[in-house]
Amino acid sequence: MDKFDFEVRLPEFNEQRYDITGYGAVSGGRVKNTAAFDKAITECSQNGGGHVIVPRGIWLTGPIALKSNVDLHLEKGAVIQFSADFDDYPLINTSFEGFFTYRCVSPLYGKELENVAVTGEGVIDGSGGAWRPVKHFKLPERQWDALVKGGGVVLDGKEESWWPSEAAKQGNITLVKNPALLRDKAECEKYRDFLRPAMVNFTNCKCVLLDGVTFQNSPAWNLHPWCCEHVTIRNVNVRNPWFSQNGDGLDVDSCKYVKVYDSVFDVGDDALCVKSGKNEDGRKLGKVCEFVEFKNCTVYHGHGGFVIGSEMSGGVRNIKITDCTFIGTDTGLRFKSCLGRGGVVEDIYVDNIDMTEIPKEAIIFTMGYDMDTKEGQTVAPEEIPEFKNVTITNVNCAKAGVPISISGLSAMPVHDITLKNVNIASANDIKTENAENITMENVNIEKL
Repeated sequence: MDKFDFEVRLPEFNEQRYDITGYGAVSGGRVKNTAAFDKAITECSQNGGGHVIVPRGIWLTGPIALKSNVDLHLEKGAVIQFSADFDDYPLINTSFEGFFTYRCVSPLYGKELENVAVTGEGVIDGSGGAWRPVKHFKLPERQWDALVKGGGVVLDGKEESWWPSEAAKQGNITLVKNPALLRDKAECEKYRDFLRPAMVNFTNCKCVLLDGVTFQNSPAWNLHPWCCEHVTIRNVNVRNPWFSQNGDGLDVDSCKYVKVYDSVFDVGDDALCVKSGKNEDGRKLGKVCEFVEFKNCTVYHGHGGFVIGSEMSGGVRNIKITDCTFIGTDTGLRFKSCLGRGGVVEDIYVDNIDMTEIPKEAIIFTMGYDMDTKEGQTVAPEEIPEFKNVTITNVNCAKAGVPISISGLSAMPVHDITLKNVNIASANDIKTENAENITMENVNIEKL
């Protein structure tokens, strides 16, 4: 059997329906409905499961904790609007960007659940604009002026930026310089406004379905299944402003048996991402991200259309991406890591990808990703990442800044990469460094 011919189990639910209005929910976007959501979800789960119905309207709420055997179903015209009040989001011990840390609880989350879904035709909005920092150079002056006048604080530096509060600004200064403090809950409480959550997080869950819903405006990453099995994501729209800091679309992180298809992404950072933990934390967790398929997805904006890394220390293998289109993403197919990560990325199959207006690389492998690399330092063997056995076929790119760039490490070249039937229009040439056993068959670069 082909390694990519795997089955992903879907959740199953009883037919009972639990309308949130029957539990005191009030639409209009003015009254917090946190208690009503909790009552409806709890009763549904305790009675054996079913569908919690969110009817048309604007439903303001604090965090929603899903439970096993519950489908949170948004009818057409329904908007779940998460609160912009940071006090609604307590700190929890979790993982973010591959690192074990304290962070604000996700607006929509589930932990150690089975048979759970978010479905329908509605919209889930994370009020991310209240959380995210904004770099001055990314906004027109009138928009920047309006942002500053609306509150928050400005940090002068190499890149002038707006922060929602003094605590958020100071967290950026203190916690980034001292990442060990991210494991100290008392210290993190001082800078809680800085610790933006992923909007939707599932941790150690089985049989998860996201279907039909628009997920938008996340505080940090948008969708983040972590250490889950049997995850299906289909027919969704994932949206963030193009300038949203850490505004990833989907981060499939240390998961097994995942299918993502027929979905649209327009985001502020990487769009379709595969990860498995960072450095020692990722290696210690030891959860390989494997048996993941992406199919028939369109990405309109993002730092990368399809991305593996840079957090890949637990290993990534048996990943397939086919029949996808990238329109205006910074890079197209992006494989990234750095010294310090360790881990192995292998057995990746990419086929039938169309791209246009890619300002940077259409295809890039880089082992010199410049965030927290240990380049120039002594590294242990387990800290050296390896990318190998990647097959990329039938790629067409109408315009790219650089067609193909493959840059490995002197200690571990990128190796055993096959590119076949690749056509890219670019003013530049293919670049390779520290790369071995690179096979190029019918690779054509049309000079612009």
